[in-house]
Amino acid sequence: GIRLVNLDTLTYAGNLDSLADVGCDIRHEFIHGDIRNRELVGPLFERVRGVFHFAAETHVDRSIMDAGEFVLTDVFGTYVLLEALRRSPNVEFFVHVSTDEVYGSRAEGFFKETDALAPSSPYAASKAGADRLAHAYRVPYGAPVMIVRPSNNYGPFQHPEKFIPLFTTNALEGKTLPLYGKGLNVRDWLHVEDNCRAIDLVARRGALGEAYNIGANDERRNIDVARRVVKHLGKPRDLIKLVPDRLGHDTRYAVDIRKIRRLGWAPRVGFEDGLKRTLEWYSGNAAWWRKIKERSAEHTAFSEA
Repeated sequence: GIRLVNLDTLTYAGNLDSLADVGCDIRHEFIHGDIRNRELVGPLFERVRGVFHFAAETHVDRSIMDAGEFVLTDVFGTYVLLEALRRSPNVEFFVHVSTDEVYGSRAEGFFKETDALAPSSPYAASKAGADRLAHAYRVPYGAPVMIVRPSNNYGPFQHPEKFIPLFTTNALEGKTLPLYGKGLNVRDWLHVEDNCRAIDLVARRGALGEAYNIGANDERRNIDVARRVVKHLGKPRDLIKLVPDRLGHDTRYAVDIRKIRRLGWAPRVGFEDGLKRTLEWYSGNAAWWRKIKERSAEHTAFSEA
């Protein structure tokens, strides 16, 4: 059967509790290590046939405060992986997980995969750099690279610094839900299960060297999502508090998904159902997220979206 090797440096956002269900599966091997470590990464590439590159620093607010770790992990770390890739002829595919944020913001219409990248934050810029670096290894070296650019993910096991889990866990604790600006920023919400199905499909059927947008085309204003959260949880709406807007806050993300639809993918999880399931998961797994929030209480004032 297929053997999965999971490499993770376990930053503040890492949590081994999330792997509890696979901990006894002999097909799964967890390695505590950094993608920037060439001596570690190189031999691992000799053992695998395919690579899914999810590793990244991802919090926009943190990148605005200090961009250094984002450049080192997202760009240099990707470089280390790609160098190992071009030296490993047995690897059949390398799926680089980028983001829709590399395109920047647009008021109307949808970004296509061929549109120019115009990132608006150090996080998005580091992901854009990694995105283009991955593409550049396809051109001269023929590396088996494919790129995916998903929209905002949500679902179980998401770190509680992110928008929906932050608002959910704060509401469950009776704490303030800090909403940037007037809450009018628009995001396309993609359930994590749909995203994973899309990434798996790209690995199996995608064309080498190509990029694929992944989105649900289900756009919601942040304030409407916040209101849905408190309504589902039976909490008062006045928990939602408007706070000063993030610097350079993108107004709207929206991607054209016709290309990945042609591979046979379509989103299955509607937002209302997906949100209900997500809220139920956080409500029933307080031990998982309370430990994280207690460990990094100083970071829970952020509202990531």
